[in-house]
Amino acid sequence: MTRTLYLCYFGLREPLVQTQVLPYLRQLRDGGVGVSLLTFEPDLARAWEAREIQFWSDRLAAEGIRWCYLPYHKRPSLPATVFDILVGARFAARLARREGIGIYHARGHMAAAMGALAKRLAGGKLIFDIRGFMPEEYVDAGIWKQGGVHYRLTKTAEGKLLQAADAMVVLTERAREILFPGCTDTDDQGRPLAVIPCCVDLQRFAEMETASRAEVRREFHWEGRRVIAYVGALGGWYLTAEMADFLGEAHRQDPTTFSLILTQSSPELIREPLRAAGVPETDCLIRRVAPGEIPRYLRGADLALSFIKPCYSKLASSPTKLAEYLASGLPVVCNGGIGDVDALVTGERVGVIVDPLGPEGYARALETADRLRSEPDSANRCREAAVRHFDLAQVGGRRYRRLYERLVGLS
Repeated sequence: MTRTLYLCYFGLREPLVQTQVLPYLRQLRDGGVGVSLLTFEPDLARAWEAREIQFWSDRLAAEGIRWCYLPYHKRPSLPATVFDILVGARFAARLARREGIGIYHARGHMAAAMGALAKRLAGGKLIFDIRGFMPEEYVDAGIWKQGGVHYRLTKTAEGKLLQAADAMVVLTERAREILFPGCTDTDDQGRPLAVIPCCVDLQRFAEMETASRAEVRREFHWEGRRVIAYVGALGGWYLTAEMADFLGEAHRQDPTTFSLILTQSSPELIREPLRAAGVPETDCLIRRVAPGEIPRYLRGADLALSFIKPCYSKLASSPTKLAEYLASGLPVVCNGGIGDVDALVTGERVGVIVDPLGPEGYARALETADRLRSEPDSANRCREAAVRHFDLAQVGGRRYRRLYERLVGLS
């Protein structure tokens, strides 16, 4: 049996681990791969009780996933990260020797550094699952200077990690074209290469179809209203102020509009911008919900938003919210310049690209989106696009399993 150790520089309880990492690992398990997972837990001693650790260990073991964990160190930033990488690499190498693990599957740059070191120590193969252009992300966020010491060191390290990898994964076709120009399913050295966007379990959304949209809207008192939804984080890369202005324009254009914000971020990040944009507090809901509740809320919405800072690093991004919106049958209103979003939204006719970001662009996008959602086949077209591009089993799981088969076949 092929055995893999998935290296993840996040904690198990992080939403992205619960909604992205674990579902993909279950897909690998279903393909006959023996799966172990290593996470890094912030404030491990205080944040985790022994009984909770045992609960998750038993639960994941019952699913065929062995969970291992190490403490995450935050400060001082660079030394703490280097320490975690070294400790993680040593742990991974020991585990690989003891349990016959032949593949290190590294999620992102830090995990790839662990995997590359473990490979040198204990042998095996490395999958570099590139979740974005990390050095450029820090530059675009204003944390590092383009060409500065931190940037140059990280780019050098990135180049070495790409050399050490035996297979690579990117999230978007645009990232593939930038990192591996002219390549499709292998790079110029013949190493396996796959484009795997952020997929979702469509079954979770299909189950909501048993509840009528009218029932959900009655439950939330949305009858006779145009509900515009947003799911995800606020601030940072997400254009919170622009999103609030867009919703303000939507409420002015159609006073029946209701704004639905489902977020794990602080509500204050959006509450004041919405107030400043003229959105009445009685006409919006800002709520923190568990991932499993999201399909129920989206079932009652009409349109969905995705405003992300357009910059070079985001050409490598695949917003999970886009998959969730389409799986819910919702046309998407978004800005351009993010991964493969432009091509998908326009090519599949499942949404509107706002251009420019401003009152004129907002008004035009709303008119187009309203026409789009009124088309009889609009919801089905969105769901079918989700099946083709973001289905966990048929897209994500199948491509990961195929990558493993190709990698093992090169042995």
